[in-house]
Amino acid sequence: MSFMRLFVLSGFVVFFIFSCSKQDGLESINRNEIDINLPEIVYNYTDIDIPIHLSTNALLGVGQNAATDNDNTPISNPTTNYGATLGRVLFYDKSLSANGSISCASCHKQANGFSDDEVLSKGFDGGNTRRHSMSLINAKWYARGRFFWDERAATLEEQVLQPFQDPVEMGLTLSEIVSTVQNQSFYPELFNNAFGSEEINADKIAKALAQFVRSIVSVSSKYDIGRANVNIPINDFANFSESENNGKRLFFLPKSLGGLSCIGCHSTEAFINPDAGTTNNGLDLISTDDFGVFEIIPNPRFSGTFKVPSLKNIELTAPYMHDGRFASLEEVIEHYNSGVQNHPNLNNSLKDENGMPQRLNLSAQEKLDVVNFLKTLTDNSVTMDPKFSNPFK
Repeated sequence: MSFMRLFVLSGFVVFFIFSCSKQDGLESINRNEIDINLPEIVYNYTDIDIPIHLSTNALLGVGQNAATDNDNTPISNPTTNYGATLGRVLFYDKSLSANGSISCASCHKQANGFSDDEVLSKGFDGGNTRRHSMSLINAKWYARGRFFWDERAATLEEQVLQPFQDPVEMGLTLSEIVSTVQNQSFYPELFNNAFGSEEINADKIAKALAQFVRSIVSVSSKYDIGRANVNIPINDFANFSESENNGKRLFFLPKSLGGLSCIGCHSTEAFINPDAGTTNNGLDLISTDDFGVFEIIPNPRFSGTFKVPSLKNIELTAPYMHDGRFASLEEVIEHYNSGVQNHPNLNNSLKDENGMPQRLNLSAQEKLDVVNFLKTLTDNSVTMDPKFSNPFK
């Protein structure tokens, strides 16, 4: 089995090569006392075993299937193992910030479902981001392909470059990003592996990062395991408790059948709203300091509307909402139970038969059941898989 170990010491590069086949694997690189540990055999980011329930639609006429209908991967940027590997290194590289203190992973932490456990994330100079960091899980299966809470980025390839250039988050210009990558000795081989050329530019950086993010999908939660053995999701799962099964029914069934119609907004079994657009979920009576999509598209119907994220690993991504106002799932459920406000753009699914904000009057047990169900969406294969982890450790 071949491998290469590259050491960078005091400006000199010394190679120890124990065989020569690049295709066999990747090298462990020491960059000025910082190790980059990459596997000898490249990690598999492409051959995902998609469960049947994610490639078909059994949601009683609601929504679409997650994987086939809603994959936003462009023809111009298919995910490859070497491309995602390069993206992983870029994602964790703190040198890609103005003072070398912040990486993409600083605000999107693997252990927290690629979200942040802080209400607002800290930028390179200690400033706060404007909004809570959204989880990156299942970004691939968002058919609209638009990103950020206000969907200002038209594609994932466009989105991944913006935090680098944000004056609070990472504080670089696009040319500084490119030159910083170019000036690090370990990147040319990684770019050559990924794109067949050592040339480094912004387009390739964006493509590699997008490939890595698209590879972060959840298919192995307790929900996915139970779902594999039933035909439709409202049937009891053998691996679920009574409370979890009841919470699942409440989540999936429409209000007319005694449910909560949650699937109306989280409308595939990847639990992401793939193409229905942004929404207002009644957090406030009026929008005052954050107008959401309206700030990008100045049409009144977009005021106070935001993207709907995936619920996969929701147990790990607290706090919740675009401003991180809810510290727990219990608070989230109570909002939908009794706290929905009559915002002018309130989603119709959160209104009662009289057009007023819903008041679900859930019992304490029903609220607990829904929380317990949401916890079955936790997928530790995402939060613990080394292929998504920090290669600089």
